[in-house]
Amino acid sequence: MSALPMTSTDALAWTDICAVDDILPSTGVCALVANRHVAVFRVGADQFFAIDNVDPKSGASVLARGLVGSIGDRVVVASPLYKNHFDLQTGECLETPEQSVSAHSVRAVGGRVSVAVA
Repeated sequence: MSALPMTSTDALAWTDICAVDDILPSTGVCALVANRHVAVFRVGADQFFAIDNVDPKSGASVLARGLVGSIGDRVVVASPLYKNHFDLQTGECLETPEQSVSAHSVRAVGGRVSVAVA
């Protein structure tokens, strides 16, 4: 199942990223989508999320390499550099909300993962 922000998926321009099986559960990959560094995560067998890949504190494109987990009922990734946690559904930085990143629409259809940035 895909995680989609509250945007009509019909009007979005989708970019094919990779095969579903190319992303191991509880890991992420990075991709360039519309000139934007995007981190795409697979949680469990069939849940996918996409957020900006650039850590706002360091400016490095590293969030796809962070540790995926949960804090309460929120699915998060911990930045590998400063360990800030980013909500994979919304992009919110839990420790410093002003350093939040954008969340993007993602879908898995026909064994392929695609992302659309707004």
